[in-house]
Amino acid sequence: MKKRILIIEDEDSIAELVKFNLEKNGFECERTDSGEAALKMLQKGSSFDLILLDLMLTGMDGTDFCRMFRADTSLRQIPIIMLTARSEESDIVSGLEFGANDYITKPFSQRVLLARVRAQLRSGQASSEPGVKIGAHGIEMDTEFHEAKIGSKQLDLTANEFEILEMFVRAPGRVFSRDAIIKNLHGDGYPVTDRAVDVAIANLRKKLGAKADLVETVRGVGYRLAK
Repeated sequence: MKKRILIIEDEDSIAELVKFNLEKNGFECERTDSGEAALKMLQKGSSFDLILLDLMLTGMDGTDFCRMFRADTSLRQIPIIMLTARSEESDIVSGLEFGANDYITKPFSQRVLLARVRAQLRSGQASSEPGVKIGAHGIEMDTEFHEAKIGSKQLDLTANEFEILEMFVRAPGRVFSRDAIIKNLHGDGYPVTDRAVDVAIANLRKKLGAKADLVETVRGVGYRLAK
């Protein structure tokens, strides 16, 4: 089956070019020009495998959409790639904090966009072995159903947060550098800043609640789950 992508972009020329190139490469696309309309589509049951989201939308902007989408537990949580004309680190970090999985700054190459889309879709499918259940320190994970919980409480994790936690739970005590974390999420040569990894770790700690301290910082090296 073709992967379905929702394009949320209010500049017609950009949206149509992106849609044309993705469809030419075998994807099925639908587009809308507002975050409000996109949420209604999703809440009515429209199913997608990935969202391309403009940051600077009229009305609800991209960060507001991310925040509301990630907070709605009734919606299937899928990767979001944010498209932004703002290249300042603060804007990018803000998008990641609200739940975007990746960002691309405008203007961008269609080849780069295609590569990023494929990387996110691979990442979403890449739970190592179907049906594997793993755990450490009372954190339980099911890689087939992409679920993580502490006791009876389900953790509401983004795709990136889930994969980072899976890395840690599979190897308690092992230190992962920021580069190793980026490589695990996206593959070699992926242009993500160290700050983006720090944001993902900070968000993961918040969601772990009382177990947040289990994710330890190894100064000058990276992060690990306590032994």
